[in-house]
Amino acid sequence: MSDVIEVKKRDETGTLRMRRLRSSGRVPAVVYGQGKDSVSVSIATRDVEKMIRSGRHIVELGGDVTEDALVKEVQWDAFGSHVLHLDFARIDAGQSVEVALTVELRGVAPGTRSGGVVKHMLHELIVKCPANKMPEQLEVNINELELDQVITAGEIALPDAAELLVDGSEIVVTCVTPSAETETDEDGGVSGMAEPEVIGRKADDDDGDDS
Repeated sequence: MSDVIEVKKRDETGTLRMRRLRSSGRVPAVVYGQGKDSVSVSIATRDVEKMIRSGRHIVELGGDVTEDALVKEVQWDAFGSHVLHLDFARIDAGQSVEVALTVELRGVAPGTRSGGVVKHMLHELIVKCPANKMPEQLEVNINELELDQVITAGEIALPDAAELLVDGSEIVVTCVTPSAETETDEDGGVSGMAEPEVIGRKADDDDGDDS
């Protein structure tokens, strides 16, 4: 955990009031868990956007509420471009939590020099890890990935005390000979691959949470 996210308590509820809150540059949120009462708060939109871009799952809340918290859910508008509401679950620093971590590829696969293309199969892996050791993402070095080789989930280095919660034999990345229908980009990767989702992304078809 790094920067503290400043939060303010709020008493407002209802769709219209939440719209006005968002228009003022703040996002409604709720903090709950550990047998304590839920607290309705708001966060500056710029801080929410920074948190989303960083991919942080564990955050330190400050201001009116001082807690370590897990970003449990992010509610988006129907276009997936603006955050409407956030759910934070209180945690202890050493508490183990389950999180879907983004998998980022690093390096250049030597198999691409033999005509292969890198195919990124899994963009997220679910792990269980103490909150104070949770990384923001998992990095996979592909500098030794030859043509027709694979890197599986079980081969990815995890933090101390972390547990992989998916099948270790699942293929995360491979270097394959392109088929006729495969289009490749200039970097030797496969074009048209789905972009990884940001933390807890949940599209919403209406005006958002009114709490």
